[in-house]
Amino acid sequence: MTELLPYLALFFTAFAAATILPFSSEAAVVAAVLAGMDSTAVLIWASVGNCMACLLNYGLGYLFHEKSRQKLRQSRFGRKSLIWVRKYGMWSMLLSWAPLIGDPLTIVAGLFRLRLLYFVIVVFAFRIGRYGMIIFLLN
Repeated sequence: MTELLPYLALFFTAFAAATILPFSSEAAVVAAVLAGMDSTAVLIWASVGNCMACLLNYGLGYLFHEKSRQKLRQSRFGRKSLIWVRKYGMWSMLLSWAPLIGDPLTIVAGLFRLRLLYFVIVVFAFRIGRYGMIIFLLN
């Protein structure tokens, strides 16, 4: 059980980092790999946590349309996200991996009710790819 705790911590850190909370999942992935944790397991646990939070963001945007819009308008990156998704639609999800702007984009995707299947394919691929690239560069 104690062997699982670092991976659970990584999962929750990656999950929290994909919300609007100020966490860095990239730093957690780097720390995990440098601490000698299995790279494949790090990729899986961090990716699942981060992608599940992206789904939560989408759902919050979808369910709380008006409140989400108001909250996003209060931040600079939230306003940019609203503009980009309005202008580019699903194409804006190509930036969903980016620090600072990516997480608000996943909320806005739900707000604008972008197709969930495309959202999952694009967002998950870029989020997992980002972790894969970090791990590849560290090994």
